[in-house]
Amino acid sequence: MTRMSSATSDVTTHIARLFVYPVKSCAGVELQEAVLTETGLDLDRAWMVVDADGVFVSQREMPRMALVRVQLKHYEVVLRAPGMLALHLAIDAVEQPAKVRVWRDEVSAYDMGNVAAQWFSDFLHAKLRLVRFDPEQRRLSSPRWTGGAEAGIQFSDGFALLVVSEGSLDELNRRLAAARHEPVGIERFRPNLLLAGLEAQDEDRLDVVRIEAAQEVQLRPVKPCPRCPIPNIDPATAQIAPHVLDALQAYRSNPIVHGAVTFGMNAIVLQGFDQTLCVGQRVTAGWRFE
Repeated sequence: MTRMSSATSDVTTHIARLFVYPVKSCAGVELQEAVLTETGLDLDRAWMVVDADGVFVSQREMPRMALVRVQLKHYEVVLRAPGMLALHLAIDAVEQPAKVRVWRDEVSAYDMGNVAAQWFSDFLHAKLRLVRFDPEQRRLSSPRWTGGAEAGIQFSDGFALLVVSEGSLDELNRRLAAARHEPVGIERFRPNLLLAGLEAQDEDRLDVVRIEAAQEVQLRPVKPCPRCPIPNIDPATAQIAPHVLDALQAYRSNPIVHGAVTFGMNAIVLQGFDQTLCVGQRVTAGWRFE
């Protein structure tokens, strides 16, 4: 990490890795570059799996969703899973309108048809359907955390982006090693931006994050990310073990979110819509002092 003079109290780093998660709670896609939209990175959480009542499902209830691999092509998304033929979804095609629920929000969506529904139902052994977010739908992050700013999202849990630092992962793995556990990858934590060079949990203290694109991008970290059981799921095998959250519980209980275990910061987009984020781009931010 490079800290500038105490007069400016700035931090300078860069984007180490970029991820999108086209189908909510399925495997992520690592990219070298991604277009930033009002709702986060392009195609992030654009699709979602729902049950017979239209309520979203996730790895929390169905760990095998971690095994659904996603490939992005120019005109389609290709899904693969063990024992299944590949499912091809046209990026610009949907079927009938639907109403679905993600957490407390009922939102407009489009059903992706019977073939996609059968594919997920067969793999996950439940009656399920796949839906696509309706671009005309306006879904917003909680103004309690955004300071009243209208911050759009698609099917993400609550915010446009999740920002994590390499230093935070290194510290967790140091603690896991001390407890004689194998290191874990950042994929368990499902970030959109992984920042290089920061010390452990420094992302918790960043003010506005500026990224050098063709036009400056500004992100604001607004809420520590409470961790559900998903980090305990091995993304390669879908096997569950409690040691990851057990290790975090020892040092990451956060009073800001009622003592929940947090790792990473949820962020909103202030400016820079339609700019391209790239691995290696320079990132600067001030420190937030509270």
